[in-house]
Amino acid sequence: MANNCNIMGVPFNNVNMGEAVTLVKLFLEKDKKRMVFTPNPEIVMAARKDPEYMKILKEGSLVVPDGIGVVIASKLLKTPLKERVAGYDLVQGVFKEIRKKYTVYFLGGAPGVAAEAKKEMMKKYRGLEVVGTHHGYFKDNDDEEAHIIEEINELKPDILLVGLGFPRQEKWIYNNLEKINSKVFIGVGGSFDVMSGNVKRAPEGFRKLGLEWFYRLITQPKRFFRMLILPVFLIKVVFSKK
Repeated sequence: MANNCNIMGVPFNNVNMGEAVTLVKLFLEKDKKRMVFTPNPEIVMAARKDPEYMKILKEGSLVVPDGIGVVIASKLLKTPLKERVAGYDLVQGVFKEIRKKYTVYFLGGAPGVAAEAKKEMMKKYRGLEVVGTHHGYFKDNDDEEAHIIEEINELKPDILLVGLGFPRQEKWIYNNLEKINSKVFIGVGGSFDVMSGNVKRAPEGFRKLGLEWFYRLITQPKRFFRMLILPVFLIKVVFSKK
């Protein structure tokens, strides 16, 4: 699949939400394994400093902009992306379409969070089959990780959602892709916290205006220094254009 917008080395597919959901459904119909990534400005900035991470993002089958900053950057570069495709909303859209047909496994979050997310999502989407869950508090390349992979393969989920935070989740997906018998692997960040109800999303009005970041800032002031990455990101985009 051709990529339509390159932002500081990270390739993004120029699709809207409906098109992204359709692509994931098409991936599920094939035997080839697919990686779906949802970079925001923080991830793009991290990839600039980490060649391994950049390589992994470039190999994604579907790479969509989770962050209004990425959409703004695409416009500054004169290769505008259609819209923000938030990872959480993408997964919700997929859930609506795969009920009674495909299965899912949740990996990530604090102990108990993925299990609660499973309960809430299966209640919200009748017919959705979440076949298993495991928290993200395990060490890579140890016996517990091997047990997790073994369990996933026994359950044979079509979709594996991995919420380990960046860059760990993308690297984990890439490094274990050939070990796991799933079709679609999606990095979902902190989505399990939202699915479980532990974290509230911004009201729809904020999301439509591209101000979800502002809502997070006023409700979680500790995120202030993380938010500073956005203006730095846009400045670097402008200079990369020159």
